[in-house]
Parts: sequence; structure tokens; C-alpha cells
Amino acid sequence: MNMNPEERETVCKCGQETEEQKYERLDQVIEIYKSKPGSLIQILHMAQGIFGHIPSELQEYIAGKLNMPVAKVHGVVSFYTHFSMVPKGEHTIQVCMGTACFVRGGKEILETLTDELGIGVGETTPDGKFTLEVTRCIGACGLAPAVTIDNVVYQMMDSNKIKQVLKNGEFGA
Repeated sequence: MNMNPEERETVCKCGQETEEQKYERLDQVIEIYKSKPGSLIQILHMAQGIFGHIPSELQEYIAGKLNMPVAKVHGVVSFYTHFSMVPKGEHTIQVCMGTACFVRGGKEILETLTDELGIGVGETTPDGKFTLEVTRCIGACGLAPAVTIDNVVYQMMDSNKIKQVLKNGEFGA
């Protein structure tokens, strides 16, 4: 990622910050981007990078700093699936439910994951290890059904293969 020196100062500090320090960093981001047209998405992206999610109180804070209605900020956060209002797990599993993946077994894979993890779509396991999501298409139709774990594509999956991936716990390999 190409970043200018000001942006480099906003890179994740890996959970070592206090809430106050996170808000200070967010203020720096807002200061950099607030005068640039269409910067709300970039600010929200950086806010999620700093806080891990964008709860309603953070949306209110950003709206206040940008002098815009909270409804506008909330509308963007709730519209784009990239943004999350709740904390995500250490690993994000996305089951593709595009036409090719759905027809070739995506629904069964999703059912297996909900059973194995004990959570529903959009939820995170109690131990904070996994978040389960559905996506509409990952552009891997020829590899259907496909699942991503931490943005790594697992191709031609079935219920047994996804159980094995979870059992092995070697994500991104």
C-alpha cells in the first residue's frame, strides 16, 4: 500500500493502544481527509482499521467531526458489507453464495460451518476466533464452490473439505 508520511502515522499499532490513543489517531485521519471530497469511505476504512469495527458511538463521533448527519455515516456503514458494526473474529470466513457456488454446494458448506462453529451468518464465535459471513461472488466461479478465509480462496470445497480446513487450522496456506 502506497501511503504518504502523514498516512503512515495511522497504521495499526496492533492492539497496544488505549481508547484515547485510538481516538487521537482517528482525529489525525479525519484531519488529513476531511477537506477532500468523498472522503467518508476512506475515513471509515481507517476507523475500522484502528478500532476493528465501527459501532454507533464511533459513527456519531465521526459524523460530529465531519459536521454531517449521523444518518449519512450510518447509511454508508450499513450499506457496504466491508464495514462492521460489531467486532470481528481473528479469522473471517466468507462463503460464496453467487450462482455457481450456490448451485454447486455453497448452501451445504454454509450449513456445515454454522454447525461446526455454532454461530450464524454475521456472528463471531464466543472465543473470538471466527466470524462467518456470506458474500455474493468472489470471482472464482470456475472454482465453485469457493470459500475465503482471511481473503485466501479455498476452491472446490465441500462439507468434508471445510471441516478438514477448520481442523488443520492452517489458514492462508
